[in-house]
Amino acid sequence: MNPNYTATFVFENDFAAILPAGLGPRPKIMPDDPLFSSVEVQGECRVICFSPRHNQTLAEMPKGQIRAVIDLWCEQTEELGGRYKWVQIFENKGKIMGSSNPHPHGQIWASDFLPTEAVKEDTQQRQYYIRSGSRLLMDYLAREKDEQSRVVLENPHWTVVVPYWAVWPYETLLLPNSPISTLPELDDERRKDLADILKRMLLKYDHLFNVSFPYCMGWHGAPGINGATDHWQLHAHFYPPLLRSASIRKFMVGYEMLGEPQRDWAAEEAAESLRSADS
Repeated sequence: MNPNYTATFVFENDFAAILPAGLGPRPKIMPDDPLFSSVEVQGECRVICFSPRHNQTLAEMPKGQIRAVIDLWCEQTEELGGRYKWVQIFENKGKIMGSSNPHPHGQIWASDFLPTEAVKEDTQQRQYYIRSGSRLLMDYLAREKDEQSRVVLENPHWTVVVPYWAVWPYETLLLPNSPISTLPELDDERRKDLADILKRMLLKYDHLFNVSFPYCMGWHGAPGINGATDHWQLHAHFYPPLLRSASIRKFMVGYEMLGEPQRDWAAEEAAESLRSADS
């Protein structure tokens, strides 16, 4: 039983996908066969209830309460990042995204290894930093700010863009305007502005098709356990599945699963639609 919490609340997931004490690797089918091997991993899984109100989404919460969620994201990243290599904060919103619990909530999975997407981002940012001496996503953001056609929202410390490489129709990327590697590095003003831009962005999503907009979102920051961070830029991905209305979603099938994802329309068009959504 959870306590009678009155604000943002985090607890251990009863059905954790990763455990602090691993169950051990499955036996190899053949001794020393590289085609049939597995490695034990360890970690922790937690759940964040954004609010004690069971009908209130992150977009509907006051900025002060969103700030409390941000503070918890930062605290959890700092704590778990001291013990684990990767801390993945994410939210699956809506039944269409597989959320089985109607109470708006997020999750945190910490692991002693870098997942596939984290490895890709770490490798590309590191290589770019070695070549150029600057952060890939900071240079990218500067170009987007000059271009403006894919920028959805800005405030003094944050920018939301529909990324040039976006696959999902209304995919967005949330970036700090200055070099920041991890969530705990955010100072008071940056956390305050993050609450502001999150509120405005999520309301634009909701107003686009007049529906509580489903999405998968997650933060990517520099790995934990005191690794190199100079090449990393903190950012959050938002992957909404809706395509043309509240009931029509995009499916990744056929050529997209077997070959390469295809955009349904240009990133610039999606950004314009989001900019125009009432908020």
